[in-house]
Amino acid sequence: MTQVHRFDAVVVGAGGAGLWAALELVRDQTNVAVLTKLYPTRSHTGAAQGGIGAALGNLEEDHWEWHMFDTIKGGDYLSDQDASEILAREAIETVYELEHMGLPFNRTPEGKIDQRRFGGHTHHQGKGPVKRACYAADRTGHMILQTLYQQCIKHATRFFNEYQVLDLIINQGVCAGVVALDVVSGELHVFHAKATIIATGGSGRMFKVTSNAHAYTGDTFAMLYRHGYPLEDMEFFQFHPTGIYKMGILMSEAARGEGGVLVNGKDERFMERYAPTMMDLAPRDMISRFMQQEINEGRGVDGKDYLYLDIRPETINRYKSAPGGKPVTERELREKLPDIIEMMELYLGVDPMKQLVPTQPTAHYTMGGIPTDVNARVVIDDKNTILPGLYAAGECATVSVHGANRLGTNSLVDILVFGRRSGRSAAEDVRKFDFAPLPANPAARVREQVEKLFAGTGKESVTKIRATMQEEMTAKCGVFRSGDGLKQVGATIADLRTRYANIAISDRTRKFNTELLEALELGYLLDCAEATVASATIRTESRGAHARVDYPKRATI
Repeated sequence: MTQVHRFDAVVVGAGGAGLWAALELVRDQTNVAVLTKLYPTRSHTGAAQGGIGAALGNLEEDHWEWHMFDTIKGGDYLSDQDASEILAREAIETVYELEHMGLPFNRTPEGKIDQRRFGGHTHHQGKGPVKRACYAADRTGHMILQTLYQQCIKHATRFFNEYQVLDLIINQGVCAGVVALDVVSGELHVFHAKATIIATGGSGRMFKVTSNAHAYTGDTFAMLYRHGYPLEDMEFFQFHPTGIYKMGILMSEAARGEGGVLVNGKDERFMERYAPTMMDLAPRDMISRFMQQEINEGRGVDGKDYLYLDIRPETINRYKSAPGGKPVTERELREKLPDIIEMMELYLGVDPMKQLVPTQPTAHYTMGGIPTDVNARVVIDDKNTILPGLYAAGECATVSVHGANRLGTNSLVDILVFGRRSGRSAAEDVRKFDFAPLPANPAARVREQVEKLFAGTGKESVTKIRATMQEEMTAKCGVFRSGDGLKQVGATIADLRTRYANIAISDRTRKFNTELLEALELGYLLDCAEATVASATIRTESRGAHARVDYPKRATI
């Protein structure tokens, strides 16, 4: 028997966007449930290191208009300009609201929120770098999670932890809630709601080398896709320049914001050739391409597929790139970059104060996803027709603020600004509308899917299918793409989807069955990979994070 719950609003995901959405709802006295397949403070927002972009102007002159310009330029002029204005304007008030909630930002000697330089952040529309990133050491995302979760607990928000949502309930053109699996018991639950907010992050696990958590499997993208609704801009997937070699674990550009530089196998600071003004703080898509170009042209370290990140104090001081022009010390770097330095030491076995750090581009951020308007309501066509009852915010949503490439720190700005807007929109609509009717058996589709996996006797391996998908997507739909490569990976994904229908799982228990969950997540990833390849094939130009070697120029209209 499937248990049915009824809440005015359901939030799926408990990262920064989901927690702020829930906070807005519960403050409005809305009866809200938060469903998350992880414990909330383990959500991927906690991996964000560098900072939140907001034009506070605490150290240097800055204005929200400059932030808006950088957002649009960084998005290679595909960013929605209305959304970009909202992002840049409201970033300031959201940062101050977080401060008032108690987030422990780094401080200037005067007690103001400290700010650092970051990739693509400029003054006077690109004239030079500016300090705009508000930060809490290199644990900014972690502090956001802790702060917002504490606020939700303070307001008695109802959490359903380790509940994995497996389908959206869309009946008669209205979203009426979700179907979720209680991971601990293995039982299915229906959550009937007037408003459903999706805040589940991206789909980076379709690539082999990625900074994304294992939970980033594009689940809700695929759910909407399977219901016949469109996804948007799936070809635009950002590769971050500095992932830990082979592992992809992120080393934020906070390290470069503190003066670190990139060098090739010939000990050249190669960014001087490509971006002489911004150099190592140029936008991420550009640096990733330049790094890959250096590797492809044989200037990787010892001819291999990696370069070096150099954050040694002597190097930073030699290039006179230390913030404020004053010499930087090891103590200062360890105070400002504690987690990044610890990861370099732990995963690579190097002392970054004395040694160079192997690095390579890593799949990092989904610019595409579920299309929404600026109030986070999901839209289903080019006329911005709203799908009633459904909202999305954060990385899973495409309000088009990031365009073809996300500006550094705007991920945190996005989850805060539009997470808050999603909660406010849902709270407003909950007061207006009644519950949409549930279908006769809302969990039937999911139950059939789960039981088919339990009953399966196929010979295909989830692990092997996933590995093939990740290798092919990285090689042929990664930093550089071509028509022939996309055709090949498209055929591979189609073959893998056929093979996926013949998978089997060996664990037949119901409680905490991680093998079942991995099998379900692989299906979602294959759907996301199919959509990404199809979108990349159709866009016959190079723009932002989408670099086609056979169409090197940006298309003109």
